[in-house]
Amino acid sequence: MTEEKKFTPFVSADTKMAEFTFRAVFLGVLMAVMMGAANAYLGLKAGMTIAATYTTAVIGMAVLKTMKGTLLEENAARTVGSIGGNVATGAIFTLPAFFIASIWNPFFSIEHYILSTIMLVFAGILGIMFVTILRRVLVEDAELPFPESIAAAEIHKSGQSGVQNSRFLFLGMGVGAVFSALVEFKFIAAGWQKIVALSKGVLMLKAPGMNPAYFGVGYIIGPKLGAINFSGGVLAWGLMTPIIAYFIHRDNPGAVNNWTAELTSIWKNYVRYIAIGGMLVGAFYTLYKMRNSLFTGITRSFSYIRKSGSDDSNIIRTDKDINIRWSLLVIGIIALVMLFIFNYFTQSFLPAAVAAVVMLFLGFVFAAVSGYLVGIIGVSNNPTSGLTVSVLIVVAFLMVGLGMTGVAAIAAVLGVAAFTCTSVSVAGEMMQDLKAGHILGCTPWRMQVGDIFGVTAAAIVMFLILSLLHLGDIKQVVGNELDKLEKTGITSVEYKGQEAELNGKVYTVDEIKQLPPEQQNDILGTRAGFGGEKLPAPQASLMAVVARGIVEAKTEFILIIVGMLMGFAFIMMQVKSPMLISVGMYLPIDTSFAIFVGGLMKGLLDKIAEKRKLDAGTKEKMNNIGVLLSSGLIAGEALLGLLFAGLAFAEIKIFHMFELPTYLLSLACIAIIGFMLVRIPLKNTK
Repeated sequence: MTEEKKFTPFVSADTKMAEFTFRAVFLGVLMAVMMGAANAYLGLKAGMTIAATYTTAVIGMAVLKTMKGTLLEENAARTVGSIGGNVATGAIFTLPAFFIASIWNPFFSIEHYILSTIMLVFAGILGIMFVTILRRVLVEDAELPFPESIAAAEIHKSGQSGVQNSRFLFLGMGVGAVFSALVEFKFIAAGWQKIVALSKGVLMLKAPGMNPAYFGVGYIIGPKLGAINFSGGVLAWGLMTPIIAYFIHRDNPGAVNNWTAELTSIWKNYVRYIAIGGMLVGAFYTLYKMRNSLFTGITRSFSYIRKSGSDDSNIIRTDKDINIRWSLLVIGIIALVMLFIFNYFTQSFLPAAVAAVVMLFLGFVFAAVSGYLVGIIGVSNNPTSGLTVSVLIVVAFLMVGLGMTGVAAIAAVLGVAAFTCTSVSVAGEMMQDLKAGHILGCTPWRMQVGDIFGVTAAAIVMFLILSLLHLGDIKQVVGNELDKLEKTGITSVEYKGQEAELNGKVYTVDEIKQLPPEQQNDILGTRAGFGGEKLPAPQASLMAVVARGIVEAKTEFILIIVGMLMGFAFIMMQVKSPMLISVGMYLPIDTSFAIFVGGLMKGLLDKIAEKRKLDAGTKEKMNNIGVLLSSGLIAGEALLGLLFAGLAFAEIKIFHMFELPTYLLSLACIAIIGFMLVRIPLKNTK
């Protein structure tokens, strides 16, 4: 019998080296807030988030090397920093749903801030505690490749090269910020569209949106996934929307005064519900495909709980977690917090207790699922929203079965979703970080405690960031609309919102100016903020629609069923990712188009690399540089977007170069970005 080879970490267990220091944790906390903000912005706009591990690794190394920091300090900073992006994932996928479902309107209040922060903090810590129990089972499993963890560890081990590579990240941030500023100042156009009139119908043509972050996302996910996502956009805007418009207006197409608004309305009110059905099927299909592997992993995880309560005083440094007894105590405390919060939503103890028990059980199971998936496909491809929707549906039917109805039931369901999504997302990232730490020779319990700081810091600011983006967008769009009305001499408008009892009511412009921003948005029908054109928040919209639909039994079920049948058809045709197609249908076409163009940039780079017959090491270096540039584009646009949202929130008008800027200059900017993403990685691999 062959003796099993013992794993040897990069830094041995008996090595004395600074690790859990104030400067490392402080830097990590700052990066957690920054990456949380960037992912919040990106997720609300594009419905996607990125793994923050590479970005925080490079920044952490660049900063700590100037202070003569150690490798273990660099890992600690990266671990704490990367977790912020996953707190954002939990927030953006669920908290906007409270507004979209008309539970929190207005969205911002001190009460909502406190409640959201408590949910995010305790849900994030719950995910960390689950991972504390699961770490040895998944991290030390040789069968799980953990691709992103290995890449992150290699960045740290590369040492000096990692510091040099930081310039690519900051270059991308600068380019992303500059081009985003040009759009905001209306020096270049944000997009281009044209209505093509046919004999009895119309077709809307759109160009890729001028958003550096979207090109960065497309580059990271690659040409294949970018194409799959874009195919959903083509299906929605090139087939479904025109067909529905044709059958609605075929007898009198000339009666439509604004085809742009009409087609957009059809997409919002018909096609997006079909996309929701497709997303539901895609989510469950993902779980079904991995059922055998997941069952094995979860079974092993539960069996380990029984073995983990022994004395850990003799455990070596590189294998020591937070003591299992402390973990179970914290989980118990969080269970009581959940009970309190769910009782706040339901105003009834029994449904609250059922919701807490279900969330605790399914939360642990899906934390194991999330950790296992991260070990196979990485954080970037972890189907967090699909896992959350699964829990949401279960809890929604339970609430209905227990007699809960109306706002209380919907709020409880969304509260469980917020807890689940955040804990599962944090668990996946934590597992990835622990694997990288395992390779490097870091101390698990220090990484786990460090992530508690990162979760707390990101959670404290996350609701404020969401509120800033939401209200900033509303104030900007509503302000522009009111300016147009005043310039044209219009002094009153008829209600254009979604409240049927207000149809026909007339408001003066002066009256509207005195109202809160969200009420102004509703009256004018501008549809800004969460669920609007700029911040569609697709996952949160999905949560809101499904929760309300099950509880109230009055959603557009026929359209959702059509979407589910479409999803089954994709599966039978062996489509690679039915979920991603459905997400593409849900997003504006200029968004999915821009993501596709970013994927083409990466595809061109791959073709050139193949033609030059580059070796595996050179390709890996090339890809890492490209990822850093793309991450910079995303972070640069996100941070600038937050700045302009703050200006809009403060009602500070910004300078506009042109009223109708040309898209030709935008095409030139896209070409520059493409040149950068192809040329720079190739040039720096020689």
